[in-house]
Amino acid sequence: MEAAAGTGLRCSLNPVPNPRKISARVRFTTKRQPCAATCRPLLLRPSASAYTAAIDSGAGGYSGANKRLAVFVSGGGSNFRSIHEAALGGKVNGDVAVLVTDKPGCGGADYARCNGIPVVVFPKSKSAPEGVSTDELLNVLRDLKVDFVLLAGYLKLIPGELVQAFPRSMLNIHPSLLPAFGGKGYYGSKVHKAVIASGARYSGPTVHFVDEQFDTGRTLAQRVVPVLANDTPEQLAARVLHEEHQVYVEAVAALCEDRIVWREDGVPLITSQANPNEYM
Repeated sequence: MEAAAGTGLRCSLNPVPNPRKISARVRFTTKRQPCAATCRPLLLRPSASAYTAAIDSGAGGYSGANKRLAVFVSGGGSNFRSIHEAALGGKVNGDVAVLVTDKPGCGGADYARCNGIPVVVFPKSKSAPEGVSTDELLNVLRDLKVDFVLLAGYLKLIPGELVQAFPRSMLNIHPSLLPAFGGKGYYGSKVHKAVIASGARYSGPTVHFVDEQFDTGRTLAQRVVPVLANDTPEQLAARVLHEEHQVYVEAVAALCEDRIVWREDGVPLITSQANPNEYM
């Protein structure tokens, strides 16, 4: 799981889909807001089919040749921003079709609204009564023709029904070298504090497929950074996060290009873009 980041927001130039039908169940953001951390748009309830129609027509910069991505965040969403910018720049053959969050006021949700990306709140809670149920979320993802789900600092356990609906199609990024320092309660600065306290000499991010537990799915990619003798959790976090932004984009690019192969023992491998017989 990704540590929250509080960097500024940037807007893309692609136009916002203009849904006209209204559903009584699913809430989306529909209006582009000024690029500021304080933007809080009114949440309306357009139907997912209206967004699907807009995407099919090419509105919002979406391309039918690209994979459709749903990104889940709970915080600043710096990995989400890296993936979105890579998609806009052509480094990832995918389009972010929807942003899902349990915290509608988080930085990742603000960035999505500023860039015309619809936002869905999940799950429903006392602090987020506008949230949707698992079945409603699944319907939204299906209506939007989502190919892959990417967790980018989403702190809730993904329901089994959602995992099963996207077999080998759901990734997460975690700020340690799994299986070390993973599982329930290990997120953000807690991970880096535990790494330093353990005396480990190396750390780094792990991209893995998602199963029905915290951080136990098959590892897809990792990057290694040194743990220095006098590191603070903040210093180590910054070093790891720099690698997260690179390795997650590379993994998502491979996923969208069908460059992931599975060994007979169930281990996923990324093939080289230049040579499919070589592995990254």
